[in-house]
Amino acid sequence: QVQLVESGGGSVQAGGSLTLSCAASGYTYSRYCVGWFRQTPGQEREGVAAIASPDGTTYYADSAEGRFTISQDNAKNTVSLQMNSLKPGDTAMYYCAVRWRGCGNWDVEVEDFGYWGQGTQVTVSS
Repeated sequence: QVQLVESGGGSVQAGGSLTLSCAASGYTYSRYCVGWFRQTPGQEREGVAAIASPDGTTYYADSAEGRFTISQDNAKNTVSLQMNSLKPGDTAMYYCAVRWRGCGNWDVEVEDFGYWGQGTQVTVSS
């Protein structure tokens, strides 16, 4: 049974940092893509960053480029999202998700991500 559990969300002032973690279990595929997405009420879910396994290639949305860093720890089966220079516009529920292929078009073909965590809230105040 595939499970994804996010943690690390919270409240921070603009300019601050947070690190989100996604703990994954229940699968042994070697080729997959883990993505971080975010959503605010009334808005569509948008991609933030993704990382491909096994090669570790990373992908970022324009809004995350230069501020966020996605990484994976294969030994711990976790994928982290380090978020720096946070802005009020980053306020959202953040989700991690996994699909069993590479990360091509990861931020467009969101429906291909078949497994999602429950989300962790990030609130950035000005």
